[in-house]
Amino acid sequence: MKTHAQAVVIGGGVIGCSILYHLTKLGWADVVLIERDELTSGSTWHAAANIHGLHDSTNISRLQHYTMQLYNDLEAETGQSCGVFQPGSLYLAQTEEREHQLRLQEAKARRYGMNFHEVSRDEAERLHPLVNYDGVRCIMFEPDGGNVDPSGVTNAYAIGARQRGAEIYRFTPVTGTEAQPDGTWVVRTDKGDIRTPWVINAAGLWGREVAALAGLTLPLQPTEHQYFVTETIAEIATMDRRLPSVADRDGEYYLRQEGQGLLVGAYEKDVRFWAEEGTPLGFGHELFADDLDRIEDNIMRAIERVPAVGEAGIKRVINGPMIWSPDSNVLFGPVPEMTGYFCCNGIIPGFSQSGGMGKLAAEWIVEGEPTLDLFGWDMARFGAWAGKAFTKARVADQYANRFKIHFPNEERDAGRPVRTRPAHPMQQDMGAVFGLNYGWEHPLWFAGEGEPRRESHGFTRQNWWAQVGREARMLRDHAGIIDISNFAKYRVMGPGAEDWLNALFANRMPRAVGRSCLTPLIGKRGGVAGDFTVTRLGEEEFLIIGSGMAERFHQRFFRAIPLPRGTTFESLTEALCGFNVAGPKSREMLQRLTNTSLETEEFRFMRSQRITLAGVEVIALRVSFTGDLGWELHCAAADQVTLYTALLEAGSSVGAGPVGSRALMSLRLEKGYGSWGREYSPEYWPQESGLAGLIKMDKDFLNKSAYAAIATRAAREELVIFEVDAGDTAASQADATGGEPIFLTDGTPVGQVSSGAYGYGVDKSLALGYVKAGQVQPGDRVHIAILGRPHRAIRLAAPPFDPDGARLRA
Repeated sequence: MKTHAQAVVIGGGVIGCSILYHLTKLGWADVVLIERDELTSGSTWHAAANIHGLHDSTNISRLQHYTMQLYNDLEAETGQSCGVFQPGSLYLAQTEEREHQLRLQEAKARRYGMNFHEVSRDEAERLHPLVNYDGVRCIMFEPDGGNVDPSGVTNAYAIGARQRGAEIYRFTPVTGTEAQPDGTWVVRTDKGDIRTPWVINAAGLWGREVAALAGLTLPLQPTEHQYFVTETIAEIATMDRRLPSVADRDGEYYLRQEGQGLLVGAYEKDVRFWAEEGTPLGFGHELFADDLDRIEDNIMRAIERVPAVGEAGIKRVINGPMIWSPDSNVLFGPVPEMTGYFCCNGIIPGFSQSGGMGKLAAEWIVEGEPTLDLFGWDMARFGAWAGKAFTKARVADQYANRFKIHFPNEERDAGRPVRTRPAHPMQQDMGAVFGLNYGWEHPLWFAGEGEPRRESHGFTRQNWWAQVGREARMLRDHAGIIDISNFAKYRVMGPGAEDWLNALFANRMPRAVGRSCLTPLIGKRGGVAGDFTVTRLGEEEFLIIGSGMAERFHQRFFRAIPLPRGTTFESLTEALCGFNVAGPKSREMLQRLTNTSLETEEFRFMRSQRITLAGVEVIALRVSFTGDLGWELHCAAADQVTLYTALLEAGSSVGAGPVGSRALMSLRLEKGYGSWGREYSPEYWPQESGLAGLIKMDKDFLNKSAYAAIATRAAREELVIFEVDAGDTAASQADATGGEPIFLTDGTPVGQVSSGAYGYGVDKSLALGYVKAGQVQPGDRVHIAILGRPHRAIRLAAPPFDPDGARLRA
């Protein structure tokens, strides 16, 4: 057994073997995989192993497409059969909303050249004559869909990795993972220890237990999951071809051919947790007792759609464990608080994602960053706040609603609230409808007297559309008060604070007390890893404000630059609350509460002061994400209610009131402002995002060499703003929300929407998006696939609200 390796993968399921294989493809031959039992033990061996390419997330579709294409190549490379069957997949829509979802996925497939298209009922009946298509509104066909052999795929990855030098140790339980002072790890087993710079936790059902060896707690919970295989069906036995699988997600089951019968699986409402206190170490290839009564409703819907299911006997039932994260997405990436510990845990559609997941994991480990932005998979999206109760509640919701559409802007209630601010009860009494941001409850919008306080969900405009408009127009006409406590806030203090910040961020830090700057954070490939406002509060004190949902994500970058002696860094996100007061009457409103002059000459744009407001000490920054005249006001959490009460009282005299984050998103689009995780992403270069002017090449900063390598290259894409024709009738009106493909009027794909909303202050439906550089000029018309159908749009020459910044600097 080796004593040293470049990386140690723990877990011999399909994901662990894929990561090992892809590490070797990137040139790391000195890598090992350790498996406590036989390869495929745990969840892999009993998986239904369906493969499909389409997903609501464009990047996940891209990596699933890569995975599906990989299996045939893997067979040819290794000589190991992957048991690939690709008769295609039929996707059925019984509801209008499901049709919207499928048409949007089809438009995304067209953008990336994936094969996914609508078929007629006649064609569908030819493809799968056993299906009853009555009541189906729309049928899509994915020719590459199908299934694979779980053991075959896993062993093919293992053989491919061994051929490039990797070693695999079976029947070797890991007993410890110990961090060393030099940043490496010692992986302990009863057959010997291995020292390595990288530990990769791909332990499947034992992901929690392996993480605990390193002192890490992961939000994961296993459940039972059942599918069954029928006896031989006569019609199938006489066919000379394989039937396509059926994705009838409105029916809440999945179905495909297995041998000469059919395999049917379901995600039922009666969820059964398993191993709540830990996965038994001796568990391997066992199954649970059959319990088909729990999925009876799902089976009856499957029989109604495919009557042959009800006429055939049941050959075997598989009831085995799966392990879930709170949002059913993988927990992926390096642990931000550790060096050299990588997680890949909680994977559900493993055989659709194994190749892409292995590829991106290898890129992250070997090259420092994946080629695709997958923050929705990044383990940093959860923190310590995602405890056992939250995880169980969310997993129950995710399992029971596995096939429910996750609509744009939808906020599910399960497991909430987790973290609240002092003003939360007050905001509830005011009619606030809340969203979740990194565990924090924050107001999305405020219902008026007698208005419903629950949201409807869909792809078209919903029941909150008018209320959000009321708030946005109030701010534009008068003023508004936005709770921005969920912004991430940090303080850096000490004699080395300025030098540390200059070494981290691409812009030059403000040199005078009371000055602020906007600055990008540069990723390993030269893209935009974050955008921040940095304010100098004192000679040796700085305040950093960034994206709240990315607080843990950004810790990786902050830890990359050692703090100078005597200098401290701390998060103030819990300690401070904040409000953005903005609008043409914001100065008049705030001046009633302070003796500090807020006139432009005394308090200019991008300046800050510590002031007293309604008796509360606040850090006041003259910045505003609304693009309007405004201030950010940050106070101690204990003072939030006092400050909020005073702001609301002062606001009432000028026609101002509370404004939620939905209106803020609309307001910032009117100004063309980008947002991290939407417009700003490691995938996009600063010159594509409009941030290159904030980068100072006459100083050193984190990943400067990566940016220098692309700085003089022409932009591949450019961020532009569109006015969109949102539809003619109230029932069909819809705004872009993000992810919709953009096509030239001749159907040529040219880009993708990054953010969209209605601009109430300018009475236009708006979309920010990236298009191929030079392809779309101001005034040019394009089609944006809202609801999956072409909506006319025109590129604007400038943001429609205050393009010269006169209001902002007034």
